[in-house]
Amino acid sequence: MQIGMIGLGKMGANMVRRLMKDGHELVVFDRSPEAVEQLAEEGATPATTLQEFVDALHKPRAAWVMVPCGDPTEETVQALADLMSKGDIIIDGGNSNFKDDARRAKELAPRGIEYVDAGTSGGVWGIDRGYCLMIGGSKEAVGHLDPIFKTLAPGRGDIPATPGREHWESTADQGYLHCGPAGAGHFVKMVHNGIEYGIMQAYAEGFDIFKNATCENLPEEIRYDLNLPDIAEVWRRGSVVGSWLLDLTAMALAENPTLENYSGHVADSGEGRWTVQAAVEEAVPADVLTAALYVRFRSRQEHTFAEKVLSAMREKFGGHVESK
Repeated sequence: MQIGMIGLGKMGANMVRRLMKDGHELVVFDRSPEAVEQLAEEGATPATTLQEFVDALHKPRAAWVMVPCGDPTEETVQALADLMSKGDIIIDGGNSNFKDDARRAKELAPRGIEYVDAGTSGGVWGIDRGYCLMIGGSKEAVGHLDPIFKTLAPGRGDIPATPGREHWESTADQGYLHCGPAGAGHFVKMVHNGIEYGIMQAYAEGFDIFKNATCENLPEEIRYDLNLPDIAEVWRRGSVVGSWLLDLTAMALAENPTLENYSGHVADSGEGRWTVQAAVEEAVPADVLTAALYVRFRSRQEHTFAEKVLSAMREKFGGHVESK
């Protein structure tokens, strides 16, 4: 099947490679000529302008947008829509807000252009492991793109079937799922990332407790100098807290047990915030996910004004003088 890819960063380029390896025909475009040239050398059809990109696609055209969320995605989708025609499909595989997806689908509908959102998880490992895909859009458009999704997804692999699902008709066990109308895919991916924040925070706090088990304010008989890389490794073997995130943690600790090569500054890509906002709109308590998001905010500051207020109160009520 032919498809176009706009945005040839780490994930976009690797998705192109995975698709070409399975025999799909790829047309590629990026603001970086070097990125386009590299994939052209590997077998993709290069395009130097968006018009050239659209002209190289067969009708009904399918164009996958893999650029940063926000303005870059908005501008690309609108510019692409102006060059496409009835029956064509635009797929947003980035980390867009699901509300933007619903709006774009509604805006493009009068022109007959289909809009599909594909929440994509897999990161830089996806080229080999495959990408977990959470998809929103019309049944017809998603069905047309099924060969693309099937190639990008991990497949069943060696993961045992879930008991009770033997007779279910679903692509979920292959690693991709049509979740509902436009926006549903990114909605599911958004909550997926919110949960990811919480799981990561739990691991981080647990290993921080291990690291500080030698602190001098503990009685000597319960001070433990623990081997963190080995703890991560043993948990990978039969523990109920095993996961791919733990695998990656074990890898990082094996490379550098003190993690001295990391600053502790933790960014958030947006989905965590949107998950918390959705929880507020739905009046759903999301204590863990909210706390995990706030910790990421906190990681970017040495000291907050709130902490200064706390110090001031401690001094006023108890005479506690904090070091500057």
